[in-house]
Amino acid sequence: METKLPTPDGAAVDGTVLDGAALVARIRQWGRELGFDAVGVGGVDLADAEPGLVAWLEAGFHGDMDYMVRHGMKRARAAELLPGSVRVISVRMGYWPDAAPAMDVLGDPERAYVSRYALGRDYHKLVRNRLQKLADRISAEVPHQYRVFTDSAPILEVEHASRKGLGWRGKHTLLLDRTAGSWFFLGEILTDLPLPVDAPVASHCGRCTACIDACPTGAIVAPYRLDARRCISYLTIELHGAIPEELRPLLGNRIYGCDDCQLVCPWNRFAQLGREPDFAPRQGLDDARLAELFAWTAAEFSERTAGSPIHRIGHARWLRNIAVALGNGPATPAARAALQARADDEDAVVREHVAWALARLAAAAG
Repeated sequence: METKLPTPDGAAVDGTVLDGAALVARIRQWGRELGFDAVGVGGVDLADAEPGLVAWLEAGFHGDMDYMVRHGMKRARAAELLPGSVRVISVRMGYWPDAAPAMDVLGDPERAYVSRYALGRDYHKLVRNRLQKLADRISAEVPHQYRVFTDSAPILEVEHASRKGLGWRGKHTLLLDRTAGSWFFLGEILTDLPLPVDAPVASHCGRCTACIDACPTGAIVAPYRLDARRCISYLTIELHGAIPEELRPLLGNRIYGCDDCQLVCPWNRFAQLGREPDFAPRQGLDDARLAELFAWTAAEFSERTAGSPIHRIGHARWLRNIAVALGNGPATPAARAALQARADDEDAVVREHVAWALARLAAAAG
């Protein structure tokens, strides 16, 4: 039977009169049942964000991520991704894991630091699948045209989420919420349903510059402005080829991503453990020794990172990153032996970083 519900604005889709507020309330409930901590709704227009995006790209802050230039202003024009769309449903899913204390790992140069988001299962598939279920559940109630995303298409996720009431953009450029901090993933559903929109929330960063001050490489060049070329997440994940030599000592023992700007944020004191079991640490990567990880063969890397976001960087970049971390640590027999074992690695970039690390350890030992 066709649903006929009263609506304040008289919006109708395919002859179905929508009670927008009631439908949004149901969407929020369905979202919670699927593991999302918050759901917000807003428009698709981000025209006023385009000048900032243009300036960021013109400054070259995207580094070697050429796809960002190719996508251009499409990131701010969601309607180009789904013609006819009028709303973006933004969702938030917490991931903070029950893991070895991050600061303890960062404080031990013989251990490997992996960004907390990457310790468990790859969020792309999990969040996207949940979004698909949410979109399908909405369709069962009211048929609609839609498309789902989670860091999987050119769309300004933080900008949309901040305008849908899910938080505010922090000075480190990530989304912040007073009750959840920043340890969460974002996702979106583009839809042609004319749903009522949520109001944005005010910023609560005030005069705090903790994230800017804590960045190991000075990548946050100004409040709300990140130079990806200096960001450790970019250097260890997105960058192909050699890591700039002047930045290598600043990476410390961070081998995949970096959380420093989040770890010092006062709002993350209120973050709760994520509810999703699939984000729990795997393969002991929350508390692993650098030398042990450096010994992984290509087959072991592939097997042990299967289903993890780490898998996509490949074995060579994994070794490159760990070589730098070993070079930044103490000149122990284990570190030297691990590096010497790969001094003749088949990959030229790995060989170059191993040589750098061995030279650094030799210099430190006097």
